Amino acid sequence: MNRYFGIISVLASVAVVGITSAEPTNVEQKFPDVVDVKVEASGINRFDFDVTISSPYDSPQRYADAFRVQSMAGLPFGERRLLHDHASEQPFTRDLYGVSIPVGVRSVVVQARDQKFGYGGRTQQIVLPGR
Repeated sequence: MNRYFGIISVLASVAVVGITSAEPTNVEQKFPDVVDVKVEASGINRFDFDVTISSPYDSPQRYADAFRVQSMAGLPFGERRLLHDHASEQPFTRDLYGVSIPVGVRSVVVQARDQKFGYGGRTQQIVLPGR
């Protein structure tokens, strides 16, 4: 009986170890996230964007260095390069004005870029006003 109890105890310990090792680990976020976008029409087929980005690793060595406005199929309409980190203001908002978007496009996607990994992260899909 003791040997049977010992085997059950070992199996229970293995199960507990398996459960605890399955917990999520701290994985570095690869990309900045677009957390908000405000858009206004600024002329015929032109739009102004105010884009808010969150970048948890913002430092001079690595930061969100651009964002773009693109079609749902990935065709870029405009991009804003960011030349420095925004460590003292997280999340931060920057603009991209006068983006020309063809008449038939009703929605766009806004995506941010990381210096190290490129474009990715959480995007925002935006319906263009007046379309």
